[in-house]
Amino acid sequence: MDIPLAHILRPQKLNDFVGQEKIAGPNTWLKSVIEKDQLTSLIFWGPPGVGKTTLAHIISKETKTEFISLSAVSSGIKDLKEIITRAEENRRFKKKTILFIDEIHRWNKAQQDALLPHIENGLLILIGATTENPSFSVNSALLSRLKVLILENLEEEHLLKIINRAVKELKLEMGAREKRLIANLSAGDARRALNIVEAVFKSGEKVDLDLIKKLANKPQLFYDKNGEEHYNLISALHKSIRGSDAKASLYWLVRMIESGEDPLYIARRLIRFASEDIGLANNSALMIANQAFEACAKIGLPECSLALAQAVIYLAKSKKSIAVYKAYNLTMEEINQSGSLSVPVYLRNAPTKLMKDIGYGKDYKYTPEENDEGQAYLPKGLRSANFKKLTL
Repeated sequence: MDIPLAHILRPQKLNDFVGQEKIAGPNTWLKSVIEKDQLTSLIFWGPPGVGKTTLAHIISKETKTEFISLSAVSSGIKDLKEIITRAEENRRFKKKTILFIDEIHRWNKAQQDALLPHIENGLLILIGATTENPSFSVNSALLSRLKVLILENLEEEHLLKIINRAVKELKLEMGAREKRLIANLSAGDARRALNIVEAVFKSGEKVDLDLIKKLANKPQLFYDKNGEEHYNLISALHKSIRGSDAKASLYWLVRMIESGEDPLYIARRLIRFASEDIGLANNSALMIANQAFEACAKIGLPECSLALAQAVIYLAKSKKSIAVYKAYNLTMEEINQSGSLSVPVYLRNAPTKLMKDIGYGKDYKYTPEENDEGQAYLPKGLRSANFKKLTL
């Protein structure tokens, strides 16, 4: 079989499309505009293998347009200029032009800006597909002219429908347990599910659970180190530690490590957490987090993974206190209100004769040998009522 199974089984009609009922099901906006041939420019945003490209191809089949597809990885402004020429010819014949750009987040600002006038004047209907949050990856000027539709990972029931279709197409004998395992290993990705089925078919071996596990290797973890999923996972890790759920904390940590996150980034966040959310409740937390950072710096992955796991579990199980965090913020509030107040003269050092002569350090009470009762260490002129109430 020379043609990929995913291409052979790609649905040609919206009614045959599996999953994404929220945006492509009955009575949805997208289904309505496709049926009425009134499509506007779109962004399909979602993880790999959830139907972004397939939906674009369905639109090409069900609308009265010329459909032109580009990959942002291998195309640029030169290709766009050629498409503009074709679109202008189509307009003369009262025909619309849809430009589909896969992985549109790969286009730079200049390339994205080049699209703007042609979308505004209606010459092109743009459909962009991206795995990254458009807020980060698409220029705001372009994004304001597009409708963003969010596609989610496919559910097991959707994957089983796709797997059953593939098994039938290949005339492959496969039991329900094997199909369910493929669905579980695919992590919501239809393309991966079909690739596993295709690999099983090409192996020529008896289909069983061990064969599927061997061919599937391990799930492909979706992660964009500079985009939203990066922040989603570190947020989940931080909140799980804060909530004292050691199991969930370990889960999110391993997700990040196995997806390729920099261990030093994780360790830095743990150091911050140790002071922000544990602080004075357990002073050892900061030392443990710092030691995990040192381990990551000295030995790197995979060896430092257990040091990070040890630190995460310790922090999750530790008592929590935000006293340090609140105190810092109240102090910052005071400084923002009162500005650069002068240091009291008696608290200043006097390394020169002149500074001694003008009173620097005069009447300072040396605490180890003197009673400093009544000696103020804060400057005069404090304004924040909240800071004045702060007790440490």
